[in-house]
Amino acid sequence: MNAVGIDVSKGKSTIAVMQPFGVIVVSPYEVAHTETELSKLAAMLKSLSGEAKVIMECTGAYHLPIAYALQSAGLTVCAVHSLLVRRFGNNTIRKTKSDPKDALKIANYGLTHWLDLPLFTPSSDTRLMLKAFSRQYDKYVKLKTTLKNNLIALTDHTFPSVNDFFTSPARNSDGHEKWFDFFGCFWHCKCVSALSEKAFSTAYRKWCTKYGYYFCAAKAKNIHNKATDHNPLMPFNDAAKALVKQAVTQILSISETIAAVSAEMKRLASSLPEYPVVIEFHSVGDILAPQLIAEIGDVGRFPKKSSLVRFAGLEPVEHKSGKLIGREKISKQGSPHLRKTLFLVVDGLLKHAPTDNPVFQFLDRKRAEGKNYYSYMTAASAKFLRIYYARVKEFLNKQEI
Repeated sequence: MNAVGIDVSKGKSTIAVMQPFGVIVVSPYEVAHTETELSKLAAMLKSLSGEAKVIMECTGAYHLPIAYALQSAGLTVCAVHSLLVRRFGNNTIRKTKSDPKDALKIANYGLTHWLDLPLFTPSSDTRLMLKAFSRQYDKYVKLKTTLKNNLIALTDHTFPSVNDFFTSPARNSDGHEKWFDFFGCFWHCKCVSALSEKAFSTAYRKWCTKYGYYFCAAKAKNIHNKATDHNPLMPFNDAAKALVKQAVTQILSISETIAAVSAEMKRLASSLPEYPVVIEFHSVGDILAPQLIAEIGDVGRFPKKSSLVRFAGLEPVEHKSGKLIGREKISKQGSPHLRKTLFLVVDGLLKHAPTDNPVFQFLDRKRAEGKNYYSYMTAASAKFLRIYYARVKEFLNKQEI
């Protein structure tokens, strides 16, 4: 048997082939992730005598090109958690690391665990794109938060508390919030206070009609009164106007991007078979449902509920040594993106408190036992995952019949 150890890097990989008892068949060498190089590699591996298994670490997206290429060529590809390889064979006090040594270590790991190596299972194009959109959505939301805080800081200099005038949420169509558009037009207190109350009410009505917002005469009066009382720090000139306009343009742009990404996430998720079940969960809406599906993937790859809980890194870890009994914690050896999504789901349950929901009942019971916030939120997240697994699995099984 031939264990093909591959140490994956960005755009290239280091290959080594080893047989039992440490026999090196192919010394470590580099292969670029190009079609020509990968075709040569596949042909060389298929020419080896005896069974061959390709073993590589899961490295985000870097391992996917070579994994797809070798699997499509008919080779057995196994993807191993990088932490397992890291902890394997550490029988030296010297700290050495190089790509050739890592490739040999991965090959040696493959020989040791030959019978229980996990096969590489490629995701469908829909799931792959959904996960990519989900990760981009998180990045854009973080950027929007930064830009929003910056814009609020600017309002304190030109139009204090303008963000408190409106409480309407972002529009689903374009992601705009009312106060963004309002501040883009009436960027300074003097834009309002320079007008009479009647003149501003007329201007505000026209603005609402133009941008598609509801007009309220009482709101116009309230804005005019507060604008008249404010004493802004920045002068009413072209430089201040350019600064505000640029900040508003930036946040409107990222808001439109988020709206477009969320719409595409919903479209992709709705085409997957488990979507009707996931969207029915309490506190799981049009954003969290696609994110849950993206981060969990196909539940069929998990043999049991506890496997999914371990994938999220939510399984408890015991820490005892002699008389020392440490506080029980979760492993966190799993997807942080999934844990974040689960936290948002459980946080929604905590806020709405649906008494007939089994996850909230479990959470409330843990809270009544005196558990701290982190403990009962984590326990409820694991509970939600078990229910998710059972319901989705049952639904998919019925669909197959």
